[in-house]
Amino acid sequence: MRIKKGDRVLVIAGKDKGATGRVIEAFPKDDKVIVEGVNRVKKHTKVGQTARGAKTGGIVTTEAPIHVSNVMLVVEKDGKRVGTRIGFRVDEDGNKVRVAKRTGEDI
Repeated sequence: MRIKKGDRVLVIAGKDKGATGRVIEAFPKDDKVIVEGVNRVKKHTKVGQTARGAKTGGIVTTEAPIHVSNVMLVVEKDGKRVGTRIGFRVDEDGNKVRVAKRTGEDI
Protein backbone atom coordinates (compact mmCIF):
# COMPACT_ATOMS: atom_id res chain seq x y z
CA MET A 1 0.00 0.00 0.00
CA ARG A 2 1.42 3.38 -0.98
CA ILE A 3 -0.33 5.52 1.64
CA LYS A 4 1.27 5.47 5.07
CA LYS A 5 0.47 6.66 8.57
CA GLY A 6 1.08 10.40 8.91
CA ASP A 7 0.53 11.22 5.21
CA ARG A 8 -1.74 14.15 4.35
CA VAL A 9 -4.40 12.89 1.94
CA LEU A 10 -7.30 14.21 -0.14
CA VAL A 11 -10.55 12.24 -0.26
CA ILE A 12 -11.52 11.77 -3.94
CA ALA A 13 -14.73 9.75 -3.59
CA GLY A 14 -17.59 9.23 -1.20
CA LYS A 15 -19.57 11.44 1.13
CA ASP A 16 -16.45 13.33 2.27
CA LYS A 17 -15.13 14.00 -1.24
CA GLY A 18 -12.83 17.04 -1.27
CA ALA A 19 -11.87 16.82 2.41
CA THR A 20 -8.23 16.63 3.44
CA GLY A 21 -6.75 15.12 6.55
CA ARG A 22 -3.85 13.26 8.06
CA VAL A 23 -3.78 9.45 8.08
CA ILE A 24 -4.13 8.34 11.70
CA GLU A 25 -3.85 4.63 11.06
CA ALA A 26 -3.25 2.37 8.05
CA PHE A 27 -4.48 -1.21 7.59
CA PRO A 28 -2.40 -2.66 4.70
CA LYS A 29 -4.03 -6.11 4.88
CA ASP A 30 -7.49 -4.59 4.34
CA ASP A 31 -6.34 -1.72 2.05
CA LYS A 32 -8.00 0.78 4.38
CA VAL A 33 -6.92 3.92 6.24
CA ILE A 34 -8.40 6.06 9.00
CA VAL A 35 -8.25 9.74 8.08
CA GLU A 36 -8.56 12.52 10.64
CA GLY A 37 -12.01 14.17 10.42
CA VAL A 38 -13.26 11.96 7.58
CA ASN A 39 -15.99 9.27 7.57
CA ARG A 40 -17.12 10.13 11.10
CA VAL A 41 -19.62 7.70 12.60
CA LYS A 42 -21.49 7.57 15.89
CA LYS A 43 -21.04 4.50 18.05
CA HIS A 44 -23.23 3.62 21.00
CA THR A 45 -21.05 2.16 23.74
CA LYS A 46 -21.95 0.93 27.19
CA VAL A 47 -21.71 3.63 29.86
CA GLY A 48 -19.30 2.82 32.63
CA GLN A 49 -17.00 4.38 35.15
CA THR A 50 -13.24 4.35 35.42
CA ALA A 51 -11.41 3.68 38.67
CA ARG A 52 -11.16 7.44 39.25
CA GLY A 53 -14.91 7.94 38.85
CA ALA A 54 -14.93 9.49 35.37
CA LYS A 55 -17.77 8.37 33.11
CA THR A 56 -16.98 6.59 29.85
CA GLY A 57 -19.13 5.44 26.98
CA GLY A 58 -22.44 6.77 25.67
CA ILE A 59 -22.70 8.06 22.12
CA VAL A 60 -19.16 8.45 20.83
CA THR A 61 -18.28 10.05 17.46
CA THR A 62 -15.19 8.55 15.87
CA GLU A 63 -13.55 8.09 12.48
CA ALA A 64 -14.20 4.85 10.56
CA PRO A 65 -11.83 3.31 8.00
CA ILE A 66 -12.04 4.36 4.34
CA HIS A 67 -10.74 2.37 1.37
CA VAL A 68 -7.30 3.48 0.22
CA SER A 69 -8.49 3.81 -3.40
CA ASN A 70 -10.70 6.70 -2.29
CA VAL A 71 -7.81 8.86 -1.08
CA MET A 72 -4.91 10.58 -2.82
CA LEU A 73 -1.67 11.93 -1.34
CA VAL A 74 -1.48 15.74 -1.06
CA VAL A 75 1.65 17.68 -2.07
CA GLU A 76 2.35 21.40 -2.44
CA LYS A 77 2.77 22.73 -5.97
CA ASP A 78 3.07 26.47 -6.64
CA GLY A 79 1.81 27.20 -3.12
CA LYS A 80 -1.34 25.10 -3.57
CA ARG A 81 -2.12 21.73 -2.06
CA VAL A 82 -2.93 19.27 -4.85
CA GLY A 83 -3.47 15.54 -5.06
CA THR A 84 -0.87 13.30 -6.63
CA ARG A 85 -0.32 9.69 -7.47
CA ILE A 86 2.65 7.90 -5.94
CA GLY A 87 5.49 6.17 -7.74
CA PHE A 88 8.71 4.55 -6.65
CA ARG A 89 12.35 4.84 -7.66
CA VAL A 90 15.56 3.30 -6.42
CA ASP A 91 18.17 5.77 -5.16
CA GLU A 92 21.97 5.43 -5.49
CA ASP A 93 22.18 3.47 -2.20
CA GLY A 94 19.70 0.87 -3.47
CA ASN A 95 16.84 2.08 -1.27
CA LYS A 96 13.28 2.20 -2.58
CA VAL A 97 11.95 5.78 -2.34
CA ARG A 98 8.37 7.07 -2.79
CA VAL A 99 8.02 9.80 -5.42
CA ALA A 100 5.16 12.26 -6.06
CA LYS A 101 4.33 11.76 -9.74
CA ARG A 102 2.92 15.29 -10.12
CA THR A 103 6.03 17.09 -8.86
CA GLY A 104 8.73 14.44 -9.20
CA GLU A 105 9.88 15.09 -5.64
CA ASP A 106 10.73 12.45 -3.07
CA ILE A 107 8.15 11.99 -0.35
